[in-house]
Amino acid sequence: MSRMFVAVVPPAVATEDLDEFLSVRRDAARSVEGFRWSSAEQWHLTLAFMADVPDRSLDDLVDRLAATAARHPAFTARVVGGGAFPHPDRAKVLWAGLEGDFDALSRGARSAASTSGAVVDGQRFRPHLTLARLGRPANVSRWVRLLDAYAGPAWTADEVALVASYLGEGPRRRPRHEVVATLPLARPEG
Repeated sequence: MSRMFVAVVPPAVATEDLDEFLSVRRDAARSVEGFRWSSAEQWHLTLAFMADVPDRSLDDLVDRLAATAARHPAFTARVVGGGAFPHPDRAKVLWAGLEGDFDALSRGARSAASTSGAVVDGQRFRPHLTLARLGRPANVSRWVRLLDAYAGPAWTADEVALVASYLGEGPRRRPRHEVVATLPLARPEG
């Protein structure tokens, strides 16, 4: 059994721009607000999360995800705005929003995973990059207002990745991510 997720990973141009936007503000908040900031190298949009993928299902999962990706044309995306889970007044997670045609891709990835025998997390899909986690709920309204002013560069979402996640094996005992497969989206017509 493996812990895995299907993701769209923004390119360096998008993550570097957002990282630069946040850098001064993040450094000021690090010691004051108790945020545990995610590293820019690990930013990704989770389309489908599976806590346990049976080893016997992996090949079928990759095949089904490849077929799903091939049916979805590449599209323009960008990081824009932000928010907090569960809400800004008592946030446990601060996130940046994503603009693009991610809903249908998420539905397809979730269906492919479920059909292959993996149990898919059923939480409501909201396209986002997790920027920080908080040890205890806090008001992050000013961070959400700050993110509302952010609009990053446009980029082409042209592939999805199947990623294995190993809890506690990364730097500072964070998850270590390993890309198992990269699956191209269809070329847009025209």
